[in-house]
Amino acid sequence: MKPAATSLLRSWSLKWSLAAAVTLLAIGGGGVVAQSAPDTENGRYTMTPIPEGVLRLDTRTGTVSTCTKNDAGWACYAVPDERSALDAEIGRLQAEVEKLKADLAAGPTVSGKVEEALPKSDQLKKGPPKVAEGDRRIEIPLPSDQDVDRVMSFLERTWRRLIEMANRVQKDVSGKI
Repeated sequence: MKPAATSLLRSWSLKWSLAAAVTLLAIGGGGVVAQSAPDTENGRYTMTPIPEGVLRLDTRTGTVSTCTKNDAGWACYAVPDERSALDAEIGRLQAEVEKLKADLAAGPTVSGKVEEALPKSDQLKKGPPKVAEGDRRIEIPLPSDQDVDRVMSFLERTWRRLIEMANRVQKDVSGKI
């Protein structure tokens, strides 16, 4: 063949090869383009180095994990999320409030006799101080002999300890001079 014919044949086959490749990509390769890339290549996780290893943030869910290297390899553990704990507690409290509302709406549940009136005052509570009949003076109850003896015994022990302490201090000071 002549050199011009060979060059024409090469350019023609190159064009057909290129057209075939574009057609194959359009038909069969479209599925490859439509498929999502793996999560690590799609930028789902953000890694930040920390002294213990790596802190991993899942940008889709917002969960944070600490990844550390051990003998078996790398292991990631989710960091406890304060928000999820608060949400769980809020949910528990809301359920408890709903239960209490339902119990309250059901009506009072009192056991025993209800027909009798309850006492209006506390029986264990001491009454007001007694007032003398004639002069309208308030009577103050005096301590008993037993109460006075206990107080006197306490004061006597305290006084003896104070005197003993003063004697010890005096001996310590006189011995050091």
